[in-house]
Amino acid sequence: MPNITVTHAETGLIQAEVVRSERVTPNMVRVTLGGDDLRRFEHRGFDQWFRLALPVGSPDDLARMPAKFGVGGYLSYLRIPKGHRPVVRNYTVRSFDEPAGELAIDFVSHGTEGVAGPWAAAAEVGDRVAFIDQGCGWAGLECDWNLIIADESALPAALGVLRDLPRDATGHAIIELFDERDRQEVEAPEGITVHWLERDGDPGAAALPFLEGLDFPAGTPYAFAVGEQSLATGARRHLVKERRVSKDQVTFSGYWRKGRAAS
Repeated sequence: MPNITVTHAETGLIQAEVVRSERVTPNMVRVTLGGDDLRRFEHRGFDQWFRLALPVGSPDDLARMPAKFGVGGYLSYLRIPKGHRPVVRNYTVRSFDEPAGELAIDFVSHGTEGVAGPWAAAAEVGDRVAFIDQGCGWAGLECDWNLIIADESALPAALGVLRDLPRDATGHAIIELFDERDRQEVEAPEGITVHWLERDGDPGAAALPFLEGLDFPAGTPYAFAVGEQSLATGARRHLVKERRVSKDQVTFSGYWRKGRAAS
């Protein structure tokens, strides 16, 4: 099971609306949200993530969403009648412009597969959504160097962590994409080497062999493995069993599973 910590922010359910939408790479759409309620959002940086609620009927149904998404909140969500129950997906903050009160989200969007990806591709100014802040998965544990393994679904998380790491941080970031054209600019510390890989085959087909052949720096790493489930669990398995990294030093989470919609 993933060991990402879920933090239920006191801000509760935040209502927002689309102010911009643009395709930033061939398979990535960036939707920017705004609205007065976003002033309550507390930006923590790194891979801060949230439950995004998309209306399936009237946008007014978003008000039916619970303020938190723990066990009780989830049961309240399930009690919303079908046809009125918003679709909920997990997403990462790509960036937050506090002076403007705008939050950007990157969606993998290629074709009609999934829910959120097609929604993002068709999003128009004024479309309403809501979200519940769930904190950061990145634990930032004490270490000698950092290791990030991610795929396209975790690209916002990886780029957010690299952006917000201390500038003297060292280590490696392995980012696997199904299309190399989806690369984005990276604000990584000089001591972090970023390896962009394009896979030919199943998720992890490029990242896992590269990880197995990577020369590790001396000392204790803190590893962050996120993306498709087999990539995340495969990276953790290699680190713990083959590299003898303590389980406590590895944060991992399967954002999606092959054979199921990733968005």
